[in-house]
Amino acid sequence: MKVLYYECFAGISGDMNLGAMIDLGVDPDHLRKELSGLPVHGYELKVEKDSRRGILGTRVDVLINRDSDTDPEHRHSSHREIIKLIGESNLPEKVKNTSLKIFKILAEAEARVHGTSADDIHFHEVGAVDSIVDIVGAAICMHWFEPDAVWCSPLQLGGGMAECVHGSYPVPAPATMEILRNIPVRTGKVDFEATTPTGAAIMAACASHFGEEFSFTILGTGYGIGKKDGRIPNVVRVSLCETHEPEPGDTRTIPSAIIECNLDDMNPEYYGYVMDALFQAGAKDVYLTPVIMKKSRPAMTISVLCDTENEAALGEILFRETSTLGLRKYRVEKTMLERRTEVVETRYGKIRIKSAWYRGSCIRKKAEYEDCAAIARQHRIPLSQVYREVDRQTGNQNEEPGNGRQV
Repeated sequence: MKVLYYECFAGISGDMNLGAMIDLGVDPDHLRKELSGLPVHGYELKVEKDSRRGILGTRVDVLINRDSDTDPEHRHSSHREIIKLIGESNLPEKVKNTSLKIFKILAEAEARVHGTSADDIHFHEVGAVDSIVDIVGAAICMHWFEPDAVWCSPLQLGGGMAECVHGSYPVPAPATMEILRNIPVRTGKVDFEATTPTGAAIMAACASHFGEEFSFTILGTGYGIGKKDGRIPNVVRVSLCETHEPEPGDTRTIPSAIIECNLDDMNPEYYGYVMDALFQAGAKDVYLTPVIMKKSRPAMTISVLCDTENEAALGEILFRETSTLGLRKYRVEKTMLERRTEVVETRYGKIRIKSAWYRGSCIRKKAEYEDCAAIARQHRIPLSQVYREVDRQTGNQNEEPGNGRQV
């Protein structure tokens, strides 16, 4: 399987991505030729070698022709206009589809931030010609390599404040935060905007898995140079890899631990409090099992599933918050399906849908109970009615509503 692996330890932007892809092997003339299929003019794609902290790579700049009659600088383009622009272009269909997917993610994020619909959103920086080139260029480069999968490390967001047409805003930008829901991120390595909304949208649209523990053979590596610099090199590294391992989304086996103790002399009212404390401290699962102990005393076994590095902290909670005098620990392997979360907009409000994936296919979905219950209380309607609305939105007709079933 051929994989593109992104290491975003210093974040990612649209121009950094183009630089890395060219550095990895995309022909700049091919990129320019494909971009000429867009009805966008008045710009020049500048490609040159540059370095950050001693790392040599490729820097890409989109230079706007200020004197051109077709100069689109600062033109605010709506999502509808961009869809029309790409749809009427001479780009290959697969490039069109990837470009539209990236813009859709951006539009939906901006719409959530500004409280409007994705169709009506008007981009500002994102609508400028350089960002259109960055996004369509990203799609062109992806299809140059035709990878079987795109994997990505956690994204560095940066810190501090940045400037936009609305004034100063905190890093990361609100749109970036929306785009990167349910995606691993890090903050604070640099005091500037490390991951831009465009960079975030490219990764959200193209990457199938985010993490750091992968097994592959590296065939080539490219570095995309960013415009800024800090105490870590402002570059994104992209590697072309080959692996015989299954897609990480199939299953993941994680070394884990079980911590247990038997309790026969504790007030049952305490169990809920203890379970909440364990979950807040990082427990992956906590469950109670009724048991019969010596002298036929009824008791409870409290079991805590956790990552191995979290054993000590969770054990301390059990010692401090329960009546136990000792703990049992043993190692286990936890095998997990890939899980994703999407948000469905219903007539009652937004509801999260969790899905499980195996071998590239969604094998089950389930509406988030807490969201459905909150909506049922808010609108004073039966919980089953909320589940029926979710069924209507997702096209699921296979199960009776209201029985805790999967969607």
